[in-house]
Amino acid sequence: MSTKQPKIYIAGHAGMVGSAIHRELVRQGQTNVVTRTRSELDLCNQQAVAEFFEQEKPEHVYLAAAKVGGIHANNTYPADFISQNLQIQSNIIHSAYLAEATKLLFLGSSCIYPQLAEQPMRESALLTGALEPTNEPYAIAKIAGIKMCESYNRQYGTDFRSAMPTNIYGVGDNFHPENSHVVAALIRRIHEAKLANSSSVTIWGSGAAMREFLNADDLGSASVFLMNLDKSIYDEHTEPMLSHVNVGTGVDCTIRELAESIVEVVGYSGSLQFDTTKPDGTPKKLLDVSLLSKLGWEASITLKDGLKQTYDWFQQQESVRAA
Repeated sequence: MSTKQPKIYIAGHAGMVGSAIHRELVRQGQTNVVTRTRSELDLCNQQAVAEFFEQEKPEHVYLAAAKVGGIHANNTYPADFISQNLQIQSNIIHSAYLAEATKLLFLGSSCIYPQLAEQPMRESALLTGALEPTNEPYAIAKIAGIKMCESYNRQYGTDFRSAMPTNIYGVGDNFHPENSHVVAALIRRIHEAKLANSSSVTIWGSGAAMREFLNADDLGSASVFLMNLDKSIYDEHTEPMLSHVNVGTGVDCTIRELAESIVEVVGYSGSLQFDTTKPDGTPKKLLDVSLLSKLGWEASITLKDGLKQTYDWFQQQESVRAA
């Protein structure tokens, strides 16, 4: 006897994280999935979001929609990063409550932790110190999202959960020359250097900063896992006012090592130059993923395999654009 599938809404289904969640749901046989493009539903429009939830009444909500970007984008558009993310989160979380959604998973970011947090960063490090200045507005918005979920749970008895992923890359990434994250930015730059037969590629920073990278498909898998986890198990391992769960690999590397891996995947024969006049950002960002491991999930895609998958997808997109 088959059980009825819940109606699932993925906010941000066209983005890298949302599309990975969608792929994972399809892989698991979920067919009752609702999506809306940005042109169909402006998530910053409170009335439009409320009307959508009232009409569709999704039972499970994945809140993967967000305004995101790298150091340059965060420094250039701080007002956009805090205001748009707060609007999106507030609209969706409140509307999910009004529409009596049974579960919601809010996707945040590891930048919620203090700049100088003890490494690896445990969930309990939240709100224990100053944030990294370059992405503080974005981090504040994500912290607010966690606290909104916790507050609705405490006041209304909802089951709203939060996942805090490390640096994400993979299929569906944004390869914009200025507004992309580090993996996508380096893939584009090294790919273009290869095509132009450039003797070297210049990379922002010293290359010494340490970062952890999680493939989007692994995050999709972890997100569905956390959403479907029995409430009693989730509640047993978290606290009402410390309810978020870190999602990562538990392994990091230097930006130099990352760049060297991309050089190998792309097949570039030139050299790497590091511009030390540019900021490194946080010196080290590694998540403690022991809680997620205890709950029963671990990452399975290696960085090398993930970079190859991402580069292959990037080349396919470039071929489509050139056609």
